[in-house]
Amino acid sequence: MTDPGGAVGSPLAGPGPGEPEVRWLRPSPLLLRARRIEVAAVTVPAAIIGGLAGQFASAAAGIVIGVALVLAGLVAERILARRVASWGYAERNDDLMVRRGVLIRRLSVIPYGRMQFIDVTAGPLERSLGLATLRMHTAAAASDARIPGLEAAVAAALRDQLAALGEAQAAGL
Repeated sequence: MTDPGGAVGSPLAGPGPGEPEVRWLRPSPLLLRARRIEVAAVTVPAAIIGGLAGQFASAAAGIVIGVALVLAGLVAERILARRVASWGYAERNDDLMVRRGVLIRRLSVIPYGRMQFIDVTAGPLERSLGLATLRMHTAAAASDARIPGLEAAVAAALRDQLAALGEAQAAGL
């Protein structure tokens, strides 16, 4: 199997002949709700300020501004939904794969033996929705990866599992 770049057996394209099927897991659907709330926390005040500024403009300008805000909201919703849907992770025998991105797709492959520590974080909004972000740290700063929007219990279990696999791989077992 080839990907658009022509690489045979690319994880972005799927398994090649004789390769096992990779089972991609996705973050919780609540991640989309969290992202919508984050965007609304920024855009609603901006819309209110724009509306107040529009009071001093003509009625036609107010209508144009209103239509532009509605269209921008619809486009932002579509982009946001696609960005959230692009996240996925897969556990394999020797490594963890994390993929994301809509326009520019990114695939990170983190060998269990290279993980130095695994961090689970949750801000106030994530905690209120029962979500957490799992972040894997390696010696190379550029190779750090994260999986947002996991249910808190799933994130904790995955952290413990990855830590155990990392210790086993690092010990050469």
